[in-house]
Amino acid sequence: MICSISGEVPVEPVISKSSGLLFEKRLIERHISDFGKCPITGEPLTMDDIVQIKTGNIVKPRPVQAASIPGMLGMFQIEWDALMLSNFALEQQLHTARQELSHALYQHDAACRVIARLKKERDESRALLAQAERQIPSQVHVSDQVNVAAVSNGKRAAEDDDFNADGKRFRPGISSAIISELTEFNDVISKQRKMRTISPSLAPVDAVERYTQLTVNPLHRTNKPGILSLDIMYSKDIVATGGADSNAVIFDRPSGQVVSTLSGHSKKVTTVKFVADTDLVVTGSADKTVRVWREREQEQGHYDCRSTLKDHTAEVQAVTIHATKNYFATASLDGTWCFYELASGLCLSQVDDPSGSSGGYTSASFHPDGLILGTGSSDAHVKVWDVKSQANVATFDGHVGAVTAISFSENGYFLATAAQDGVKLWDLRKLKNFRSFAPYEENTPTLSVEFDHSGSYLALAGSDIRVYQVASVKAEWNCIKTLPDLSGTGKATCVKFGPDAKYIAVGSMDRNLRIFGLPEEENDSAS
Repeated sequence: MICSISGEVPVEPVISKSSGLLFEKRLIERHISDFGKCPITGEPLTMDDIVQIKTGNIVKPRPVQAASIPGMLGMFQIEWDALMLSNFALEQQLHTARQELSHALYQHDAACRVIARLKKERDESRALLAQAERQIPSQVHVSDQVNVAAVSNGKRAAEDDDFNADGKRFRPGISSAIISELTEFNDVISKQRKMRTISPSLAPVDAVERYTQLTVNPLHRTNKPGILSLDIMYSKDIVATGGADSNAVIFDRPSGQVVSTLSGHSKKVTTVKFVADTDLVVTGSADKTVRVWREREQEQGHYDCRSTLKDHTAEVQAVTIHATKNYFATASLDGTWCFYELASGLCLSQVDDPSGSSGGYTSASFHPDGLILGTGSSDAHVKVWDVKSQANVATFDGHVGAVTAISFSENGYFLATAAQDGVKLWDLRKLKNFRSFAPYEENTPTLSVEFDHSGSYLALAGSDIRVYQVASVKAEWNCIKTLPDLSGTGKATCVKFGPDAKYIAVGSMDRNLRIFGLPEEENDSAS
């Protein structure tokens, strides 16, 4: 009797009721648990269809070669020959590796010499330029258009703005027409929310519980690894990431291809946002600037910097797009947040913290209705602002450390904030904290928190990624899935749900974007 899988005499023989085939018990059990079908016929097969056969103890006969001394000597000779051949192959590989290493060291030495020469030429050029600037008398050119915020070659002349008597840059403010637009939009969205239903294609809880890593996509440079922010355009299923290498990358998830790399910032890109269903991308950076990028009409995948906004005096930590797609807000460590008109790139209002807090803003997000803005600060405060009056209408205390992320639920009632001490959930109707999560150790901050678009799931990221099922204020919020940080850095910096929560995109302090989901969903999207 021979096993149909291994071709050997089985130790524990079993037979299939449906096909009558003989198998080794441990082999067929493993195959059924993995595939649920017969390995020979392909028919569905369960352990209930398997019958064990009772046999006596089987003593395996010795090989013919081991039955005599000459046969054993022949076996030893064959093994010795194989060992010598393997040793010879290893020596050849070692010789080749030494040659490649020698060549690489030579190239590295030559590259270092070229870099040193270029640095020397750069320093000499800078010295000549400084000398020429001292010799040329300064000229002041006054133009009638000096007070216009000009946009040219991707740069806005912020130094040409008017200044108030107190030395602050003049802002036109949010006009009554814009306020009316925001109010009307809020009324429409509020009515739609009351009739809102959960999409039938939303990933169910049992599917999320089975999520595993699908792809690892190296998007950023290795010399400055780290993905600090990400966003997803649901209509096209493309992902934007902001990296420590000062670049933002547009990535097409279904095809696994990089669409475009947005280069222009001089320091790390701390935040990146799509303007939904448009060809615009907004990025913020530690170089104190905000850039608005537009995709070329005739060349898909090629983005040009339409404007560079220089209204902040410290790192820009957050960009959030208004639901009208006509405005956006930025938050900075300089302790101000700005409200911009997207079409012109004009800063309509720059708001200081009236409380005089010394902490700058580290996170920000618009409410889905668009009339309030939430901000988190480096001194652990969460503030809610009325966009129309730019007034601070609520302040939430209780966090420890900088508020690293903030997310409003699509239901309009819940606000999630993340900081050093974990995640806190706030009820916007009663303006109080109703639940807190402390998933990590004391010195491990929660770096990102995000509701999915339906408001059914909440994801948070730190030393790992955890997904909670959203419940009511009084009901328990259960952690349904914990995904490990496979980057090896111990810092998952950003997390975002895909369309209908069919996958989860995670950025970490390596250069890779990781996608978690179900393998069958990945195959469906690829096809």
